[in-house]
Amino acid sequence: MNKRKVIVVGSGVAGLTCALSLIENDIKVTLITKSQTSDSATWYAQGGIASAMFSDDTVASHLEDTLKAGAGLCDVDAVQVLVENGPNALSKLISRGAHFDKLADGTYARTREGGHSNSRIIHAGGDATGEEIERSLVKATSNIKLDNLEIMDYRMVTKLLKSNGEISGVECIDAIGKKYQLEASDVILATGGAGQLFSVTTNPILSTGDGIAAALTAGVLCTDLEFMQFHPTALHVDNMPRPLISEALRGEGAILRDGNGEAFMIGKHELADLAPRDIVSREISKVLRNQQLDHVFLDATNISNFAQRFPTISTSCENAGIDPATQFLPVSPAAHYYCGGVATDINGATSLPGLWAAGEVACNGIHGANRLASNSLLDGLVFGEQVAKSISNEIRSPRPIGLFSELQNLENFSRALEGDSCKTFGKQIYCDPNQAIHLRKKVQVAMNAGAGVMRSQMSLKNVQ
Repeated sequence: MNKRKVIVVGSGVAGLTCALSLIENDIKVTLITKSQTSDSATWYAQGGIASAMFSDDTVASHLEDTLKAGAGLCDVDAVQVLVENGPNALSKLISRGAHFDKLADGTYARTREGGHSNSRIIHAGGDATGEEIERSLVKATSNIKLDNLEIMDYRMVTKLLKSNGEISGVECIDAIGKKYQLEASDVILATGGAGQLFSVTTNPILSTGDGIAAALTAGVLCTDLEFMQFHPTALHVDNMPRPLISEALRGEGAILRDGNGEAFMIGKHELADLAPRDIVSREISKVLRNQQLDHVFLDATNISNFAQRFPTISTSCENAGIDPATQFLPVSPAAHYYCGGVATDINGATSLPGLWAAGEVACNGIHGANRLASNSLLDGLVFGEQVAKSISNEIRSPRPIGLFSELQNLENFSRALEGDSCKTFGKQIYCDPNQAIHLRKKVQVAMNAGAGVMRSQMSLKNVQ
């Protein structure tokens, strides 16, 4: 048994992939999760997972699509790691028990989403891909011997512990407020995103950005924190989180229409309704402003087998009293995926030796300013494996390449993170429950107003 003690924080696709791979390399893992193991943002992912695994597709094409969607701010080396390792990572997931939809001839059913030049996205349960991935990974962990995996559920990590300039463990609290300190040679943050910082989001209640907050308060390098991706088509209902309307609908013919019934994406981008998410979200926001609306419409009446192909979305529509066969779906943008986060190299190493990050909490440069559709689950798979491989090979410090290297060269960055404003921020995160509810609502409204779809340098400065 390897003597390194590893803590994985988070039980989504990145955290579970990393934990399973570490255990396969004879490393004991403690898995900490805020709720039960299966409760993560991964569960809610609909559309599918992208990978250049078909003969009519190429890794180069997937790379190009990812770079285009990232608006010129991706790290090419990191994207190369993602797309090259994607097919093998997906095959390993399937070997661990994940089942994806197939056609009558036994080949995988696939679809196309925004920003993709090819139909390279496979899915499960029609539109319940994340649920199937989470199910398979949780089941895989249940088959592991108890002496190799300790699961600590209903605990939230509130502090990263350091000793001699390296990670030494974590501090966490349980559901009744009891504190624990756990020692470790390595800690992996796989805590997901921060959509709950916004008043309108598709993210579950767990997505509060606490992994990034813990990193910031420990002085760990973080970057692109303004890059929240807004999904253009959340169902415009009073529920929060908003039900997601996968862009796989647009991949199969659904059309966005304004208040007059006009298809407004035609002529706005060469891919029209299948343009990258940031472009579609901005165009929707312009329509909302110009026509003084609070939502636009998605016309999916031409999808004949709607309930069979999209059972999750069909249920959401039924609950809202909407019939997709005869009625347009009211949709509007909602905070969806955090493209910024804890800065890492292509192995998942952070600026604090022994601390790693993978999945949505991490910013390794693959998404740039806007994530390509269905690259998120692939990100968790590939970089969960990357982290596990690095720890197994006893790598300790980050490789000084690409985006991570550029950030390390910012002389004042680390000093700024150790300043009073950051420490105050951390203290406000962990306040008493009554104060937290008030602060949470205040933050959500301010973030939606100043850091929303049409954000600018001035609006970001005015977020208070």
